[in-house]
Amino acid sequence: MAMTQTIDFTFKVQKCEPEVIVPSNPTPHEFKQLSDMDDQESFKFHVPLLNFYEHNPNLEETDPAKIIKEAIAKTLVFYYPFAGRLREGPGRKLFVECTGEGILFVEADADVTLQQFGDALQFSSSLSMFEDIIYNVPNSDKIVNSPLLLVQVTRLKCGGFIFGIRFNHTMADGFGLVQFMKAIAEIARGAFAPSIFPVWQRAFLNARDPPRVTCRHHEYDQVVVTEDTLIPIDNMAHRFIFFSPLQISALRHTLPIHLRHCSSFELIAAYVWRLRTIALQLSPEEEVRFLCPMNLRSKINSLPIGYYGNAFVFPAELTTAAKLCGNPLGYAVELIRKAKAKMTKEYVKSVVDLMVIKGRPHYSEAGSFIISDIRRIGFEEVDFGWGKAIFGGLTTGGLGTSAGTISYCIPFMNKNGEKGIMVPLCLPAIAMKRFMAEFHAMSSVEQLVDEVDSH
Repeated sequence: MAMTQTIDFTFKVQKCEPEVIVPSNPTPHEFKQLSDMDDQESFKFHVPLLNFYEHNPNLEETDPAKIIKEAIAKTLVFYYPFAGRLREGPGRKLFVECTGEGILFVEADADVTLQQFGDALQFSSSLSMFEDIIYNVPNSDKIVNSPLLLVQVTRLKCGGFIFGIRFNHTMADGFGLVQFMKAIAEIARGAFAPSIFPVWQRAFLNARDPPRVTCRHHEYDQVVVTEDTLIPIDNMAHRFIFFSPLQISALRHTLPIHLRHCSSFELIAAYVWRLRTIALQLSPEEEVRFLCPMNLRSKINSLPIGYYGNAFVFPAELTTAAKLCGNPLGYAVELIRKAKAKMTKEYVKSVVDLMVIKGRPHYSEAGSFIISDIRRIGFEEVDFGWGKAIFGGLTTGGLGTSAGTISYCIPFMNKNGEKGIMVPLCLPAIAMKRFMAEFHAMSSVEQLVDEVDSH
């Protein structure tokens, strides 16, 4: 049986005027090109993250905003491109002008405790109440000629605090951003320099000369969006689905024996992809795609330690709605495994070359579903001196667009102290009802679900 909870409390946030943090020492004024992977259309947006920290009685008189602000200024000496501004060159090629202008910083206080948030900590992804703790400073979120980072530190009544950061995705991916956050944290704890020095070297992920596409890239197919493929976004519902180890094991035992060694990510991604496709009631012949984000750092040996640019691809597999919905779960698992198996060095080079040849396109949205495994990125590992975050990560889970959906596998501990995997999902309200009806019907083990309707 599923458990639902409504989060309905409000709180006030008192914000200081936004200020600019510049590097604490002079930095080079130079121009640095982004890689051909960085400046694709798919990454031209800002990503907000929140980390929640408990009160530390040993730091009673210490102001986290002051400590973090000073640490950022020192860290920007090493990561000085973040203090610059993006410019656009010929052919829409992006580069950073390292101007040293700095990043935006907001200091704030909220009349709320961590305890009052309760489970809202884990369900921060779609709540309007969190807009004030990562304030969108007007006109600060453009891709070019705008600050590349915005940080907000919000002190809480209990002595804890919230660290919010918003970053321009063209500059870094999740792993790169966490590397920067950990550098700030190390300096906040007293280090003179980060333990891992940043490496720019974006040429590692530039196109070959001449560029040549040698692999099939369904993730960048130019699909015409029709009335059938368009998902209405004016009445979207958000759900958070918790998979316990017992539930994952139960799902695994529905697979044929030769697939039961698949990863938990493959299993959950297949389950959610298939079920949401059933819920959307697409035309049987409509093409549906699964895009699987894959980190290159462990696969491509040439990427140096400290590289903080975008280093992931999302190979895709496609099928029809009829095949995906009409076949058992193992069919979807096999498609996901096929997508992951495509990721080779040649595949990566082919993707980068395609960016240059095709004008840096956006991935295919129509009929697409992306689910990213972010359990090992390490947002919650960042320790500014108050201990590790009790929750850390993306504040935009289950993103819905007019043609596709992005979701995440997030590490999560439920009320009983049981560690599992949380998947935020965003669907039109009527499709979400169908999803949940199928979900309950197919679930023989208790599920933890929290619903927040997005307005």
